[in-house]
Amino acid sequence: MRRPVAVLLLALCATPAFAAIKSRPVEWKIGEEVFSGVLVYDDVNAIKRPGLVLVPNWMGVTDNAIERAGEIAGDDYVVLVADMYGKGVRPKNKDEAKAAVGKIYADGGVTLRKRATAALAALKAQDKTAPLDAARIGALGFCFGGSSVLELARTGVNLAGVASFHGGLKAHLPGNGVKINTPVLVLNGAADKSVPNEDIVAFEREMDEGGADWQLVNYSGARHCFAESENAGNPPEDNCRYDARAAKRSFAAMRAFFVERFGVRE
Repeated sequence: MRRPVAVLLLALCATPAFAAIKSRPVEWKIGEEVFSGVLVYDDVNAIKRPGLVLVPNWMGVTDNAIERAGEIAGDDYVVLVADMYGKGVRPKNKDEAKAAVGKIYADGGVTLRKRATAALAALKAQDKTAPLDAARIGALGFCFGGSSVLELARTGVNLAGVASFHGGLKAHLPGNGVKINTPVLVLNGAADKSVPNEDIVAFEREMDEGGADWQLVNYSGARHCFAESENAGNPPEDNCRYDARAAKRSFAAMRAFFVERFGVRE
């Protein structure tokens, strides 16, 4: 039996548009030094949406980081996976990662802040070639990346918000009265040996003195790296351990935070 044309049209209209997550390299410079990150977004439509700088853990721009960026981006955000080390610097193991991070911190955090700021500018510059609203930008990071986005907030920049997953809380440069204008969300493992209680107390004092809008959530039993599933197989005694419960709750908290800050749908 033939179906009425109106019914066929209704069925076609009800067919969902499937997301197509795409990624492409993006390069920028600081002086003569070239950096190479990856821009990730859903190209199902051209509707402008907020952007997020994602600073990965100390392994840098990896397949895991890019996959995570796609999961976070969905059809709500344009995400730049930030290169903090320089083009071609891709640690192959923890020793190389430690050395790369050490170079960034060698001057007490000046280089770190400069590179995080440059990645932010690189994301904003994509508004002509991606469905990005450059007036609505935030940042998030994991481990070293979490520390990096907190340092970005400490520069006094005005962003919608920054979210740190199991990042270090120590300030590497004096505040010098700089107001912290960006809302801050810290997602911390309560059992993370790399974040002692004195660091938490100092961080809370620093945020209050800087006039920050801040939140710090402690997840019981969670250690460092708790939100990164690639660490699920680490030894039981390792401080870097995936925690499925804390991961689920922390990602939900991050999403709610940015929903509030950007006014996008959940």
